Amino acid sequence: MRVIWLIFGLTSLALGGVGVFLPILPTVPFMLLAAFCFSKSSGRLHHWLVTHPVFGPSIEDWQTSGSISRRVKGYATVSIFAAFGISLLLGLRPTLLILQAIILGFVLIFIWSRPAA
Repeated sequence: MRVIWLIFGLTSLALGGVGVFLPILPTVPFMLLAAFCFSKSSGRLHHWLVTHPVFGPSIEDWQTSGSISRRVKGYATVSIFAAFGISLLLGLRPTLLILQAIILGFVLIFIWSRPAA
């Protein structure tokens, strides 16, 4: 079972790493998932991730108080609007745009309803 958790953790870490450069993929949720998976599979990788200078503080904020820093909320909001803007530029069907707007709206509500770190 540890191998499965390790594979999920490495996959989440990779997706989070890609999310640093692409506004479509959220970085922090994938890093949170990776930290959880590593806690089940590899103490060394878990320690590395939670003490990482870039990702560690966000993971610690979430694990200790369920909070998201204002900086991360801002980045998430900009990314969400960028992803929706790309969809508009691509000329997606109105039905897809409406569905995307509803889902992204709920994501924004969730993000901004969390306490600030």
